Amino acid sequence: MAALLAAAFGAVALTGAPVPPSAQQSAPQSAPQSAPQAAAGPGGWIRPAGAPPTVFAHRGASSAAPENTLVSDEVARRAGAEWIEDDVQPSKDGVPYVLHDDTVDRTTDGTGRIRDLTAAQLDALDAGSWFAPAYAGTRLPTLAAQLEDLRTRGGKLLLEIKGPHTRDEVARIVREVRDHGMTDRVFVQSFEVDALRHARELAPELPLGLLRSTLDADPVATAHELGLAAYNPSDEALSARPGAVRDLHAAGVAVNVWTVDRPARWKALADAGVDGIITNRPAELAGWNAAWSPPGTAG
Repeated sequence: MAALLAAAFGAVALTGAPVPPSAQQSAPQSAPQSAPQAAAGPGGWIRPAGAPPTVFAHRGASSAAPENTLVSDEVARRAGAEWIEDDVQPSKDGVPYVLHDDTVDRTTDGTGRIRDLTAAQLDALDAGSWFAPAYAGTRLPTLAAQLEDLRTRGGKLLLEIKGPHTRDEVARIVREVRDHGMTDRVFVQSFEVDALRHARELAPELPLGLLRSTLDADPVATAHELGLAAYNPSDEALSARPGAVRDLHAAGVAVNVWTVDRPARWKALADAGVDGIITNRPAELAGWNAAWSPPGTAG
């Protein structure tokens, strides 16, 4: 499977460059939509009644390709994910890169903290061999490269600002989004409240989501304080207080849950009314969505 995917998306995986015209002809120009988004509900991000949850591909199609790379994004796009979830952090010289961990050790052939490595050092790393030999030479993408790939090939970006960021570092992220004309296709989320406050001040046009491992005592109050479009808890946290979905919806705030890979939980969350599911298995969730029926309906 890895070899087939690498062959199909080799130009993206090996170089981080745009896919050649021959591949572009067979690629979708826009990703299939799992659920309408614009003006979808009271807060604009709440899914309409009867629609399935939105598919958010966690770090791209991270179960099928090396996470947080352009090839992983492409696999997710072809799998039916409208939204790609990826992480952003700055290099030593301030260039935003797509990487989850604090260090490059786990997902590249390099070592060290991303904030201690220059853009030139990061560009030289192999970000695919750790996943499978077929992905050798896959590059760690900059945020600019990822935005350009999504702009030209389709898809939207759920962008996690990973770890503490200064106002200037958030400003650089905002500038990249604006420079690529992607403000209407990027949703910013973070565990870091200060990062969200910086983003709200610098780019009020970008929707914001707060990631939580445990629910706040009053999620609605927190959402209003931060100006959130979505409140994004872990599956475990929401399982302890499923009524929070109803409360947040009543306040016009969407709920997207992470990171859920089991059909039994997809059903429980869809039936509970969550708006989106962040998953490592976007192809399977997209297929499951096609067969899901709202509670109380036939099928």
